[in-house]
Amino acid sequence: MIKVAVIGCGYWGPNLIRNFIICPDAELVWICDLNKSRLEKVAMPYPSIKHTTNFNDILNDNTIKAVAIATPVDKHFDIAKACLEKGKHILIEKPLASNISQGRELVNLAKKKKLKLMCDHTFCYTGAVRKMKEIIDSGELGELLYFDSVRINLGLFQHDVNVVWDLAPHDLSILDFIIKETPIQINTHGVCHAGNDLENIAYVSIYYPDSFFAHLHLNWLSPVKIRKTVICGREKMLVWDDLEPVEKIKIYDKGIEIKNLKHEQKNKMMFSYRSGDIYIPQLDNTEALFEVVREFIGCIRKNRKPLTDGESGLRVLRLLEAAEKSIKSNGVNINV
Repeated sequence: MIKVAVIGCGYWGPNLIRNFIICPDAELVWICDLNKSRLEKVAMPYPSIKHTTNFNDILNDNTIKAVAIATPVDKHFDIAKACLEKGKHILIEKPLASNISQGRELVNLAKKKKLKLMCDHTFCYTGAVRKMKEIIDSGELGELLYFDSVRINLGLFQHDVNVVWDLAPHDLSILDFIIKETPIQINTHGVCHAGNDLENIAYVSIYYPDSFFAHLHLNWLSPVKIRKTVICGREKMLVWDDLEPVEKIKIYDKGIEIKNLKHEQKNKMMFSYRSGDIYIPQLDNTEALFEVVREFIGCIRKNRKPLTDGESGLRVLRLLEAAEKSIKSNGVNINV
């Protein structure tokens, strides 16, 4: 049994707590939050679990081998660094840190200490995204052409980060998980409507080698909630609707064929359109966060690399920093 502590009992912390409790190879010993009343409310159903407002109680408990951090992002670095220096494995909520230099320091410290540093890129553990990766890796879609994602809703307006830092890590982590190529350039356009210099709507364009392209539409100010992604290949196309309760993924046997005309019409092309069957793959419905917790504990017990390790968190962080630089520079292209 790996003895675990959870730091942060706000929005995400209680979900981590619940899943660590049901994980058969983990024993949740401590939970921690600065807000005493919130901490006591979260701790109430679990009288056997110790709780504290001082995370030094966790640092100084040598029986604790692993810590999950679900605090605001500006607290990630200090808490994670302190835990790593005390020899504790780390699971950290997205994004990894506030900037690339902090993220790199955490990755290097974990390597030096021979500890596991895992980023909670939860979507990578959903049945839908794992099935998407399986389909892409099989070559069923053919050569990939583009990834187009819409992630919009009304709120929640954040007070410390813009919509890119809040929502883009989901799609950026998915891209990092399913796409083998490394992006080379990014640009971002956005607008703030709240008067606080934090953009609430943004459009992120990511360029890859060859002709693959990714586009993200992010918005806190939409009358409807949409979570939909289209992945287009030369052979087939995939649509993922995360709000669809059952048929989340659909594979369309659709596409175009291009023929170059010969001789005097050689500069012209003829397009023919293909429209075939649609099928809906069966998905694993295990809760994604339980898979995250199981992966974290499993990589510690078996001393292996986590599926979403610190390096993957660092790659996402690099794109976030580039997107932020672009949006503050009126959408200029930034090399990554």
